[in-house]
Amino acid sequence: MSVSLRLKRMGRRHRPFYRVTAVDKRKPRDGRVIEELGYYDPLHTDESKQISLKSERIQYWISVGAQPSDTVRGLIKRSAAAASA
Repeated sequence: MSVSLRLKRMGRRHRPFYRVTAVDKRKPRDGRVIEELGYYDPLHTDESKQISLKSERIQYWISVGAQPSDTVRGLIKRSAAAASA
């Protein structure tokens, strides 16, 4: 089974909210997930509360071969930069 770290869309119309998830690559975008690893709220006014990730679990999934999507890779970088600043 090949695992991917990607976003799952939640929320309502015109008010997106995303969960960062570990999911089998063959499953649909909003299908069953293996593990939820955090969330991303692009419309939140406070940028420090837009992203919340479980960094230890993300590092675990990457260490066992999971491939993050381009968007999730960018969110991980943003989260790490905000944590170090």
